[in-house]
Amino acid sequence: MALRRFDLEAGGDSFAFKPETEPTIAFWLGKYPEDKKRSAVIPLLWLAQKDNAGWLSEPAMREVADRLEMPYIRVYEVATFYTMFRLQPVGKHHIQLCGTTPCMLRGANDLKEVCEKKIGKPMHVTDDGRLSWEEVECLGACVNAPMAQINDYYYEDLTTESFGEILDKLGNGVDVDPGPFVDRLNSAPQGGLTSLMEGDLFDGSRNAISELPNLPSAAPAEPEAAPAPAPEAEAKTTLIKDSKPAPKAEDKPEILTVAAGEEDDLKRIKGIGPVNEKALNELGIFKFRQIAAWTPENVDWVEDFMSFPGRIEREDWIAQAKTLAEGEETEFSKRVDAGEVESSKDEGET
Repeated sequence: MALRRFDLEAGGDSFAFKPETEPTIAFWLGKYPEDKKRSAVIPLLWLAQKDNAGWLSEPAMREVADRLEMPYIRVYEVATFYTMFRLQPVGKHHIQLCGTTPCMLRGANDLKEVCEKKIGKPMHVTDDGRLSWEEVECLGACVNAPMAQINDYYYEDLTTESFGEILDKLGNGVDVDPGPFVDRLNSAPQGGLTSLMEGDLFDGSRNAISELPNLPSAAPAEPEAAPAPAPEAEAKTTLIKDSKPAPKAEDKPEILTVAAGEEDDLKRIKGIGPVNEKALNELGIFKFRQIAAWTPENVDWVEDFMSFPGRIEREDWIAQAKTLAEGEETEFSKRVDAGEVESSKDEGET
């Protein structure tokens, strides 16, 4: 590991935790006996870094040592060992760019060039104090490579174009929502699910059994009187309780029939790839205005039919559809129109 030293000149002579941080400090100290409170050194260093504009000054480390009644050198050892602690000033938005093998194979080296062009060398802070960056080891989001952590959040599935746009916006004081920058939910497949879509795989009904298999046959019993008529069978129950009743047939949204070429490109809505667009078209959903007019009952019906509960609300299909129906654009639709979203291209399109 490279030698790591804290910046004495930039750290000043004093540090104090913010008043709003004190309850969190008390929480961590309460987890350990009084004579073992030095066990809280890592969380207190993390809180000190948060309260010190994203880095640990020497006075901040001394404050942690005093709180925990530890020798200063023991706190310095922890702070200089773990790379999660930064020992020199950083920008308001500090970019930790993953350069480990999966991200490197997916273009992380190109993203490093973007950082050097727009920010400068690693750990350089821009003149306005807004941006700084460094290369780090694996951040555990390999399936969404290449990616970067900016402050506390992950920005995934990046390209040089989308990453450059993120840095430009942050540099101009514009916040950018974290998450994947392709048509996927978290780490799910791009374009939506293509397998394991049957509802009974998840509601418990497929695994319901009435008796254990392969039990030995019971000995013949004495004849008994004819049994009374069996009561009506109770509804089958599962281990998973539905949170709301099943959608009704009348909740199906408005459908249309349109001539070829008159349908809207529903893939311009984030969350709708070719697979979902085809399924919606088969339902008679071809226009942005149809989705924009959906009621909560319509949403429940579509989510039940397509087996992805909660997704339409999470990805805000209706708001996107309203914007597009009015002839305006979203950030995602601009990327689709520019050909930057691979999962929004039809098969055979290049």
